[in-house]
Amino acid sequence: MKECFRWYGPNDPVPLAHIRQAGATGIVTALHEIYDGSAWSEGDIRARKALIEAAGLEWAVVESIPVHNSIKIGTPERDRYIGWYQDTLRALAACGIETVCYNFMPVLDWTRTELRHPMPSGALALRYDAVDCAAYDLFVLQRPGADADYDGARIAQAQARFEAMGADRIALIERNLIAGLPASERQYDRARFLAALGDYAGLGRDELHANLAYFLRAIVPVAEEAGLRLCIHPDDPAFPLFGLQRIVSTAEDARRILAAADSPANGLTFCTGSYGTRADNDLAGMVRAFGPRIHFAHLRNVTREPDGSFHESDHLGGSADMPAVIIALMEEQARRRAEGRADWQIPFRPDHGHLMADDLAKERINPGYSLMGRLRGLAEIRGVMHGVSADRRLSV
Repeated sequence: MKECFRWYGPNDPVPLAHIRQAGATGIVTALHEIYDGSAWSEGDIRARKALIEAAGLEWAVVESIPVHNSIKIGTPERDRYIGWYQDTLRALAACGIETVCYNFMPVLDWTRTELRHPMPSGALALRYDAVDCAAYDLFVLQRPGADADYDGARIAQAQARFEAMGADRIALIERNLIAGLPASERQYDRARFLAALGDYAGLGRDELHANLAYFLRAIVPVAEEAGLRLCIHPDDPAFPLFGLQRIVSTAEDARRILAAADSPANGLTFCTGSYGTRADNDLAGMVRAFGPRIHFAHLRNVTREPDGSFHESDHLGGSADMPAVIIALMEEQARRRAEGRADWQIPFRPDHGHLMADDLAKERINPGYSLMGRLRGLAEIRGVMHGVSADRRLSV
């Protein structure tokens, strides 16, 4: 598979030269400075691509073109933003970039309560604490109707947790949950967050899916014509938060999305960490079921905890059988190659590495995107791929 690394552009603390030293050949990035849904110009795309190629690397995947909020909630102005999205797709195709990852998560992108959770090794991990999140939702944010989303036992746990929190702990959790992560489209304070949640009041799963389907029916024909592969990223975590519906969380969700615009251009980003937050997702089985439409993979692992919490584990540790997923992806890749598909090679990137070693002392780090943790993850995944290749005669 094509070994890639995410890069947040010229201001990323991890330079392209270090990514090349890690052994990756593909870069996963975007014009992260453009959050407002406006079209990317061909000139700006070419300039960013030239910067990547000057470092001896390839811009392999776009992640992400933000989907404007009006598209998600279905307001009349969505058609203008969809038009700009179509223009961006055409510009990317003109620049020779063919794979586009995006997400349809309402209000928040990936969500964690802790960004520096200590691991036994001394490294620091990302963590989602379900009780902390409920305590914030119920007793700090005081979201209207929040108590209907939790059972009595969880409300009691959350109240006890809240009463034990100091002001500093509350401020840290709030900052981690809503203040915005790298390349977030929107950033919030408490009042603006409540207002953003209010935009989705009464919007159920079917309505949210209908808005996604409307978007797909508009952009998939453009992608087909331009020779692009679109791949939707799953919800992270793959269950409802703050009363917001989630529609990219299960195998059934994926099946419904692919059917909404039944085209090879309409595909999936297979994120093992996001789908892996649910015990009812059979990850290797999902790869086998949706293989022809998986255009990109995020390989990381989480350890699920009994109360609904989870933390980012080592790439080959955690609750998911990562070697089984890698084998399934490599078998799909071999099938494509035998079929003669030009896009037989599946790009992937190691995701959400631990903060470790020399990175612990650095002043500026994008949470989950330090160099060392992802370098370790890439090395572990690469080892599995080469072992499988030797054992099963599958192409790496």
